[in-house]
Amino acid sequence: MEPRDHGIPDGGSDDDRQEHDTGDAGDAPQDRADEPMGDPDERGGLTRSEQRAVDELLERETPYGLLQRGKALMSRRHYAQAAVLLQRAAGLEPRRGSILEALGRAYYNSGQHERAVATFEDLLEIDPSLPYAHFALGQGLKQLGRQEEARTHLRLAVALAPESRLYRNALDRLEGNRPPTLL
Repeated sequence: MEPRDHGIPDGGSDDDRQEHDTGDAGDAPQDRADEPMGDPDERGGLTRSEQRAVDELLERETPYGLLQRGKALMSRRHYAQAAVLLQRAAGLEPRRGSILEALGRAYYNSGQHERAVATFEDLLEIDPSLPYAHFALGQGLKQLGRQEEARTHLRLAVALAPESRLYRNALDRLEGNRPPTLL
């Protein structure tokens, strides 16, 4: 019997194979995780568990995998670490808007305002009609002391999304217009 053949047809699921391998108490279950997968020359001699680990690493290094890991780090406020992963994702897909937006946010929130500004400028080259990109670029420019440029982008954000209180309040703060207080 070949190492791969345990009496289960090729179409059987791993669960089917697992049930078959455990058999009754007299049969010692075989540790299939350490069996070579197919011809060692074709697979580099990797066991199933090693191949699974390699596959998992490769998945984690896709732009999508890096983006998801970066967002998870940002949700835990680990912005500098997120920026490292998101830089790698942007290197793999430099014109992907979702990656650039997340990277710009990571830069901004980690205090890397010049990089944030450059990233949001890149995002606006891809799609100049994104209100959030104008807002974020305006906020980054404000942090760098470039008030007039910030005002321009905050005005564009408000014009593109007039219903956004966030954008309106940022523009009002920059212009020194405080919303009236209630009496």
